[in-house]
Amino acid sequence: MIPATAALSISIPSRPPNKGNIRETLISQLTRLLDSESTLTASALKQNNLSRHREVLQNDRREFNSLKSTLQSARQRANLLTNVRSDIDAYHASSPSAEADYMLGERNRIENSHNMADSVLSQAYAVNEQFGLQRETLAGIQRRIQGAAAQVPGLNSLINRISAKKRRDMMILGTFIGVVCLLFLYFL
Repeated sequence: MIPATAALSISIPSRPPNKGNIRETLISQLTRLLDSESTLTASALKQNNLSRHREVLQNDRREFNSLKSTLQSARQRANLLTNVRSDIDAYHASSPSAEADYMLGERNRIENSHNMADSVLSQAYAVNEQFGLQRETLAGIQRRIQGAAAQVPGLNSLINRISAKKRRDMMILGTFIGVVCLLFLYFL
């Protein structure tokens, strides 16, 4: 509670130009009043009241500042949204065929991607056909070699010995690689 003598020292202008200025003026006057009261009074009750008023003033200032910043951010957000909406409306008003142009461009891009996919598929079919021709050619070559091997008696046994030696070499090489890997893991 503010003493009656202190209330008389606060002057409120009759016609303020701005509400924010009034608040700031009143807050500064109350602050000065509270500071001057602390030097004048000596009783503990008055000191408690003064400290309580200071706390209330600080809390109100914090709340006022937070509300002020919240209000400013809300105004800025609303202003931004209206600006964006007006920009969008202005864009649509200035170029009504922009959406149609965009759709035509999108259609052309889709058609180009379809054409590219068709060309890739046709190349894949051509490669597949070439692989088929090569398979037939290699099968014919294999038949000729087998026919020649059947006609020459020693050639078939030579081919069998070569393939047996090849299998044996592969087994030896596989065993060697396995042993080296195990030794490597053992010493690591």
